[in-house]
Amino acid sequence: MVKLRVRWNELVPGSAHLADDLVARYVDRNRRAYRDQYLDIVLTALDSLIQLSTDPTSVRLAAWFHRAVHEPGATPADDAEASARLAEDVLPQYGVPPVRIAEVVRLVRLTGELAAPPPDAYAPPRRDANGDVLLDAVNAILAADPTRYAVHTAEVRRDAGDRKPALERRYDEVRQLLDGHLYRTQLARQRLGPVARINLETELTELDSELPAPWRGWQQAALTATATFSAIAAAVVAIAASGASWQVPTANDEVGWPPAALAAVAFFSAPVLFRCARSTSQRGRLIAGAVVAIAVTGLLVAWAQVPNPNPAVGVGLRVPLLISALLLLLLAGIAALVGSLLRTKVARFLPARNIGQQLAWLAVPAVVALVLLLIIQPLARNYVLSSNERVEGEPGPPGKFAVSSLDGTVAWVSKSVLGSGAEEAVGTKYGIAIPRQSGVVEMLDAATGELRWRYTRSDSDEKPDIVATGDGEYVLAEFSDIGYLLLDADTGHRKAAWPGSTRDHVIQQAEPLLTGEQVSRGSDKLRGVDPNGHERWMFEPGRCTDIGAVATSDTVMAFLGHSCGNDADEMVGLDLKSGKKLWNKAAADTYRRPVVVAGLVVVAEPGGDSDVPLALTAIEPRTGETKWRWPVPRTWACRTLLNAAGKYLVVVDCPGAAGVENRRTVVTAIDATTGQTAWQTTAPVSARTKVTVTADARVVSLSRGSDACWANVVSRNGFRQVRLPLGISCSRDVRAIGNQILASGTDTVIALR
Repeated sequence: MVKLRVRWNELVPGSAHLADDLVARYVDRNRRAYRDQYLDIVLTALDSLIQLSTDPTSVRLAAWFHRAVHEPGATPADDAEASARLAEDVLPQYGVPPVRIAEVVRLVRLTGELAAPPPDAYAPPRRDANGDVLLDAVNAILAADPTRYAVHTAEVRRDAGDRKPALERRYDEVRQLLDGHLYRTQLARQRLGPVARINLETELTELDSELPAPWRGWQQAALTATATFSAIAAAVVAIAASGASWQVPTANDEVGWPPAALAAVAFFSAPVLFRCARSTSQRGRLIAGAVVAIAVTGLLVAWAQVPNPNPAVGVGLRVPLLISALLLLLLAGIAALVGSLLRTKVARFLPARNIGQQLAWLAVPAVVALVLLLIIQPLARNYVLSSNERVEGEPGPPGKFAVSSLDGTVAWVSKSVLGSGAEEAVGTKYGIAIPRQSGVVEMLDAATGELRWRYTRSDSDEKPDIVATGDGEYVLAEFSDIGYLLLDADTGHRKAAWPGSTRDHVIQQAEPLLTGEQVSRGSDKLRGVDPNGHERWMFEPGRCTDIGAVATSDTVMAFLGHSCGNDADEMVGLDLKSGKKLWNKAAADTYRRPVVVAGLVVVAEPGGDSDVPLALTAIEPRTGETKWRWPVPRTWACRTLLNAAGKYLVVVDCPGAAGVENRRTVVTAIDATTGQTAWQTTAPVSARTKVTVTADARVVSLSRGSDACWANVVSRNGFRQVRLPLGISCSRDVRAIGNQILASGTDTVIALR
């Protein structure tokens, strides 16, 4: 106390009482921090710096007053404000000039913000010599003897109150000090800076060991993991790209080494970028920057070389895969560069390992894998699908389907549809869809035969298989190398592409849409599918089971055949929307050729080895109840054909087994609501001739005469033949869409009037 009192040295004449009061405040037994030894260190440092000030007396007075008032747990700003007010109150009593009092008060308040100097402290816009000297002296405690510094920090933490908040607050303060210059004057930086930095780093190490840090450093770990696994993912995608072509069809001179070279670069970049992300050296940042430059250059070159799609050339899958690999490599390089820069600032504050860093290393590869599966793969496929498709035509209002009365004339003839015919035509709400070679689907107007739209693909040279679905709103086209594409029947634009997991499933029924999957071992599967390929449900009955199915507007009837064990065959009713089982019942043998008519499912009871069934049975699909049974005459001998026509079930067979009798066909219309025969007609037409059935229950086939092609029409009104105009091919089947009959020309589709 005496030593401290001597330092006052009559700063203010006649102020002995003031000096005693100030010293008493610093040595008060109730004070736990900022005691007399702290003030002694500040005043000692001030003696070595005072020559840099412009008002030494004001600076010394501010040093004495800056912690004269201190409350346990108070912040430096609180102490500075209370001490400044004390100076304002007592200094006038000792004749200190108001100008000096104002300077002292200003300087005391400056000590309330003892953070590190700003980055421009070496060359501030306006010098504050007095403030710089005072603040450097106050911060001299940072450069005290290590033992004294440790005592000071312990006193400050004890004085702060609750241990954990005090530790956390002090940890942040020390980090903030270390990130700055510590001292404002060049003299203080030279004399005090090195020792102060050692003390602070030692304290930070101790604080780090005392503070729980379960998450600290997760950002650094995430960046390192991103750099590593993104490079590995880039190598995987590049390897996948090496197995794909750059364009379709593949050019003879197509270069195959770029994806392999990129895969090698990405693979060897993974460990290098791992080290770069954890390095604080300039060399590490240069290597990461070089990887970024390689990726950017590769992207520019790849983008410049992308093929320009046209009807003869399409974009291959290698294009999006190679670009995706380069983007992943770019991400890896950027992550390593940012990680290195971040580590330069925070390396000394990072614990070796904690739960945050471990979770980051687990989460990042999972995220990268999900990006590959859920983003890159779908985007690559969608890019190829979109780049290689074109839709031509601007369809207007669709024409109405006409009723073909078959009077021997032609309603319209389409333009050339080389490679296709009427037998492949599909009826929709907006016209007649025709598949063609070279990946083409055309929609013809039902009233005129004119082209409404044409959908073409550059990456397919095979004829697609098409069906109508969604109540005729869509055309579902299966391309052998692409999968199922859903086309809007009105405009021809693609609405969806079935995902890869469903592209190879066999369509059991198009309206409503069911798909099946045959499994070599185990059980076949049945799925309820939306037009866009979304699976609503899957039905898997069990081992050694094959499935056939048919659907009504709200129910699916599945026919299960068990190929192992002694289990009997079954029929199962499923809800069309949810796939929930409604009922099941045993069957003596698997029913054949199910047909939906008038809301019922009509099946053919097997008749042993014969193609002729024993009977036709109508089943209510919601309950499995048998509504009626129609015995098939034993005299019939051909393969019985079942067709739905409105409320009628139209049955086509031949009456008798003899060769002469087999030149005749018997057509029977059964009222599906009652199971009674509505009418039956026998016609002198070979039963081997392929037939089509119109919506009004007319059975039509073609036969060749000596001088022309004839249409055979069997209906309620009997049998009649109609001579058709020249140009119609009798060797190709006719097709009924509603009540409109289509035939084929040499390379055209012909609508019969």
